[in-house]
Amino acid sequence: MKRKFNASLKHLNSFSVEARAGQLLELESEEDLQSFFSEHRFDATRDLILGGGSNVLFAGNVDGTVILNRVRGKRIIEDSNGEVLLEALGGENWHQLVLWSLDQGLSGIENLSLIPGLAGAAPMQNIGAYGVELADVLESVQTLDLQSGQAHEFKQADCQLDYRNSRFKSADTGKYLITGIRLRLQREFVPKLAYKGLSEELLTMGISEPTARQVSEAVIRIRQRKLPDPTVIGNAGSFFKNPVVSRTTADLLVKENIGLPVYPAGDEAKLSAAWLIEKSGWKGRSSGRAAVSEQHALVLINKGNATGREILALADAIRVSVRDRFGIELQPEPLIVRS
Repeated sequence: MKRKFNASLKHLNSFSVEARAGQLLELESEEDLQSFFSEHRFDATRDLILGGGSNVLFAGNVDGTVILNRVRGKRIIEDSNGEVLLEALGGENWHQLVLWSLDQGLSGIENLSLIPGLAGAAPMQNIGAYGVELADVLESVQTLDLQSGQAHEFKQADCQLDYRNSRFKSADTGKYLITGIRLRLQREFVPKLAYKGLSEELLTMGISEPTARQVSEAVIRIRQRKLPDPTVIGNAGSFFKNPVVSRTTADLLVKENIGLPVYPAGDEAKLSAAWLIEKSGWKGRSSGRAAVSEQHALVLINKGNATGREILALADAIRVSVRDRFGIELQPEPLIVRS
């Protein structure tokens, strides 16, 4: 188990903002996990479990301990009747897991290609993109209770998965360390191309009957074109959730705002946060060293040495503008850490 005190977190968050942790622990093996629970009592008010750092904004320091789960491993544990149960430990890189699944001839998560972060963080916010969510393939989540160290498995139905949310991000925040996930994938590929931009991208590529790998390649092309590379310019991808409202509210907004994209969301409707932000005049606009990306209005960027507080101030200003103009309250997607 690697340990550092007064550790910089700048290289551990995709916004590349400076923040410090009183202590930084990096867990790389099952033995490290056991040592952690024998030596450390997790305090949810001061400590933080950090995955790939791609869905967090440090607007302050972490006074306590930041724990990095870097325990890696993946395997197929069941393979019968065209269905495969794949297990990935929490420290596995998500995108590399998607590519590995394709190498095994599996399908089901190809639409989730190039989503940054680790497998252990995937169920936290029920990652989703281009018409697919983790909930569609998740079988179960393996965890350790952060107080007792006892192992507990949550079946998909018990994870309380919702749009960019789960029990691990809401009711049970700070209660469990996710050590692994199990996914139910398929041998026979059935493409999910309901997302218009994805089907259009495939046609641009000259593909009418895609393979799972070709769908993955199309998703990668779209994401690389629309979203800035966090290794080049600091960002956390989509900063705001698409707001979910009643169908009545959506109908009224569409009547008043021609062109507002609306998507079905069960008995409700989902609005395009990017459209609301762009129509509020924020796309490409800067505020000090923070800005809204010119590529995508949902992406806030660190233009260079911005602080987390500067980025948060920009986000707050955007929320006020959208609320004043449309009466809609935007909610941030990343975890906001304040000292």
